[in-house]
Amino acid sequence: MAHDGQDLGMTGVVILDDLLTLTAAAVAPVEAVLETAKNRLRGLVSENGRVSARLVEDHQTATHGLAWLATYSQSLREMNKWAEALNADGKFGEVEKLILQITFGEYLWQVYGGIQMNQGEILRPQDMGLTQDDMRAMMEPAVQSLTQHGNTQAARIRLVELMQERSAEATVGASGLDDELEMIRDQFRRYAVEKVEPFAHDWHLKDELIPMEIIEELAEMGVFGLTIPEEYGGLGLSKASMCVVSEELSRGYIGVGSLGTRSEIAAELIIAGGTEEQKQKWLPRLASAETLPTAVFTEPNTGSDLGSLRTRAVKDENGDYKVTGNKTWITHATRTQIMTMMVRTDPDTTDYKGLSMFLAEKIPGTEENPFPTDGMTGGEIEVLGYRGMKEYELAFDNFHVKGENLLGGEEGKGFKQLMETFESARIQTAARAIGVAQSALDISMQYAQDRKQFGKSLINFPRVANKLAMMAVEIMVARQLTYFSAFEKDEGRRCDVEAGMAKLLGARVAWAAADNGLQIHGGNGFALEYKISRVLCDARILNIFEGAAEIQAQVIARRILG
Repeated sequence: MAHDGQDLGMTGVVILDDLLTLTAAAVAPVEAVLETAKNRLRGLVSENGRVSARLVEDHQTATHGLAWLATYSQSLREMNKWAEALNADGKFGEVEKLILQITFGEYLWQVYGGIQMNQGEILRPQDMGLTQDDMRAMMEPAVQSLTQHGNTQAARIRLVELMQERSAEATVGASGLDDELEMIRDQFRRYAVEKVEPFAHDWHLKDELIPMEIIEELAEMGVFGLTIPEEYGGLGLSKASMCVVSEELSRGYIGVGSLGTRSEIAAELIIAGGTEEQKQKWLPRLASAETLPTAVFTEPNTGSDLGSLRTRAVKDENGDYKVTGNKTWITHATRTQIMTMMVRTDPDTTDYKGLSMFLAEKIPGTEENPFPTDGMTGGEIEVLGYRGMKEYELAFDNFHVKGENLLGGEEGKGFKQLMETFESARIQTAARAIGVAQSALDISMQYAQDRKQFGKSLINFPRVANKLAMMAVEIMVARQLTYFSAFEKDEGRRCDVEAGMAKLLGARVAWAAADNGLQIHGGNGFALEYKISRVLCDARILNIFEGAAEIQAQVIARRILG
């Protein structure tokens, strides 16, 4: 065990003795606190032996806090597994050791004293009904050593020193992935550095669509068919590979990293819920990017409440449908050829049971005529960031959809079909968040080295170094949680909770990295000409789309309580 005084601020030894022994021993106390919180809350939100949606909402702070506590518990477990695997392979170097001990030092303290749900909301143990006696589970020697000596200024500054010695193109610390996945990472990192990153800020400032040349090159690289089975024209690769590709492209620009998201969602819908004819027709076209899809779900008055959708589809005498209603926040709506569209086919319902999913065909638009298809009009929504594909509101008036394009050939299955895509979508969003956070670190690290104040580089000031170190540490935590959820998905196991945790933490990490990155830039960060201003705008959306942080926490809590 580490002894008191092993880390003496700026002068003592930084790496804790027996680090892996300490971190392994610290996981169980957190899990014990989580189990106590679950049992305490289950009694609070249950009615007649079942978890009550009303009571979960009444105790929202507590239940959402439980989701965050569970996320921290899983994060620490995955970080310990990551470290043990690296150690077994002889790859557990000083950087990795520092990342591990800082992670445990910080997250253990937050579990005991207050978890940072966001910059304005801290979840205290008592918010979940936990008492000081309950928290005595944390009074273990390993926890005390890690909280006292793990996340110190000396450790953070040493980590930043090591970061400066490495290439700016490298990630901080070994990922723990196999050689094949790292080869994929290298390929897409090189592409992003050459073809995306130098132009991204200009696309953002001019609010331009990502050039078609980029889409065509990504199609040749297999991005749009990455996880589509080979028999349908895809590469048949893992969700883990999707994470690596999404991460590195988003590190260049989130707009480019998100191009594949629409194809991923559409393909998931068709694979899980489509007929064999629909799979044969559409999957090869999605894989080759011959067909670009967009997701048309949200409506002006529904937001996250998809069960309240009002846009309706009426079946005609030929078995086709006419769609009437309004949709909003539709990404990449102009260039696309099909819309995965959820509408109400049963007018007598007011909940999710009357919803159906369509693969609605449309004509790609141009700058002069963005929506040339009969029965469909639209307008652009001007946004802070995430601009490369643009956002639109759409109106449908007797818009024609072929009957053969009803997903699965059966009405009333739309909501269930959409739910089956959420695991992959949230894993992919978590990967995009990691890329955005890494971009913030790349930009801020370079600026802190180059910018001189009071006779030295900014990076030599401890509070600047602290920010950079915590960016690197939390990026690794989010990365390991995301990989874990992807591996679970690849093994065919249900992973809605794991995917939700990865997305929940990844979005917070991205925003914190961008915000701290801008702070390092000072006044220059507030100037549009500096890239960090774009990254801040791009990072902000991650806590909202694919399930707002509050909805995400609610879903996680309901599952672990149920």
